Amino acid sequence: MKDERLLILGQRIRFERLKKGLSQEELAEKTELSRRAISCIECGVNDAKYTTLLKIADALDIDISVLFLKSL
Repeated sequence: MKDERLLILGQRIRFERLKKGLSQEELAEKTELSRRAISCIECGVNDAKYTTLLKIADALDIDISVLFLKSL
């Protein structure tokens, strides 16, 4: 069973990525992660490390705290 918090985090990352007009591939390139890793994080399958979340926030040009907001 997926952890609801991981699903919310993934939804927030996807929301912020789309708001910036980036594909998963483009975000992957900016973060030096694979597209599959981005997909798994967005789907709540992977429990991303803090350093990975920092890379994602930096690539999206947002403060990491934005990723932990509950509402979109």
